[in-house]
Amino acid sequence: MASSRKSPSSDLVGAVRAALAPRVARGASVALGLSGGVDSVALLDALATLAPELGFALSCVHVHHGLSPNADAWAAACERLACAYAVPLAVERVDIAPYRSLGVEGAARAARYAAFARQRADFLALAHHRDDQAETVLVQLVRGTGVAGLAGMPAAGPLPGHPQGPKVIRPLLSVARAAIEAHARARGLAWVEDESNADLARARSFVRRRVMPALAELRPDVAAALARSAAHAAEAADLLDALARSDEAASLVEGRLAAGALAALPEPRARNLLRFHLAARGVPVPDARALAEMLRQVVTAKPGAGVEFRLGGFRVRRHRGTLWVEAEAPHGEAAERLWRGEPTLALASPRGILRFEACEGAGLAAHLAGEGIRVGLRRGGERLRLRQDGPRRALKDLLREAGIPPWERSRLPLLFRGEALAWVPGLGGDWSVRARPGEPGLLPVWQSA
Repeated sequence: MASSRKSPSSDLVGAVRAALAPRVARGASVALGLSGGVDSVALLDALATLAPELGFALSCVHVHHGLSPNADAWAAACERLACAYAVPLAVERVDIAPYRSLGVEGAARAARYAAFARQRADFLALAHHRDDQAETVLVQLVRGTGVAGLAGMPAAGPLPGHPQGPKVIRPLLSVARAAIEAHARARGLAWVEDESNADLARARSFVRRRVMPALAELRPDVAAALARSAAHAAEAADLLDALARSDEAASLVEGRLAAGALAALPEPRARNLLRFHLAARGVPVPDARALAEMLRQVVTAKPGAGVEFRLGGFRVRRHRGTLWVEAEAPHGEAAERLWRGEPTLALASPRGILRFEACEGAGLAAHLAGEGIRVGLRRGGERLRLRQDGPRRALKDLLREAGIPPWERSRLPLLFRGEALAWVPGLGGDWSVRARPGEPGLLPVWQSA
């Protein structure tokens, strides 16, 4: 007579099914982050089993950091796995150099998430499990993190730093490492071993090999207990986010957070609002001490003072009493372009789209479209006559009076007719090129990326 107990293999597949079914609709696409380790290999096996049943399209992505001498072998192993399951695989080779300020582990993580963000999928499945969650809680606790950090990893949520990327889902978060390994052995799966997991200089490896075994002597189910604590902290973090969301709604001026509103709140509540505001825009949130210092500078700065912070690939500035959060502009020389009447003009540096909207009695005179208007950046000394009876005024003065932030002034695409400045998006055009009443015009509108 067959046993009524479920096998470890069916337990794992059932846990993945329970995690996916409420979140992943039929017809959705799921990309698995495949490292080649036992966790992601077991998850690949389960996802490949469930894809026909749940009706989602499965693919894999392997991030090649180039940090290990075995990196090429791991990529090759993942290619063999994907081929065996007939699942498409993308191998993303990344350079961690731009993220070196975050440390090796942090840089590798940032480069990995950037690669994940490039995947054209609805969901990104990651193989973090219950023991990973417990280790995360302990590492964060030692760092002195707040409630959000103690919440560990969510079962589902936005990709950190890339809110527009695929939504992250962790189907194994309730599954113990032992159950994953049992599934892999029962299914005869092959996987690779990352030698860095044995490096006790890494916080997570130290916790896994030294701290967790000691705590297990005190409490055998320590991983499950820590995972429950993470769930409680996640509930508390959700409540703090709800409070911050309410505070933010009352504190925005033209979509930007007002420094005065932050100053009016009790300090813990203001810190919570600032943390939420940054995280919601994909900005890496600094630690508690740095966040408190950032808040102090934002609320105490004198008008006109240059307050600026660089966080990951973002710049956060206080300007005219509000907080401006922007992704850093890419490096590189700005290339001049000729506009010959196209309705849109895509620019690489500054990156964005220059649109020309048809209108009447406003904008550039439409007949100028065929002249080959030049698009470029400021070089200094430009002047503009905005009124028929007005003087030609220095562009730098007009931009300042219009309230355009200093860092934006050098990134505005300007339109030139010959050597003369013709139009500045958001500011206006020289009287000599503007459409007259009743005359067809084209209004330049700049949308930065």
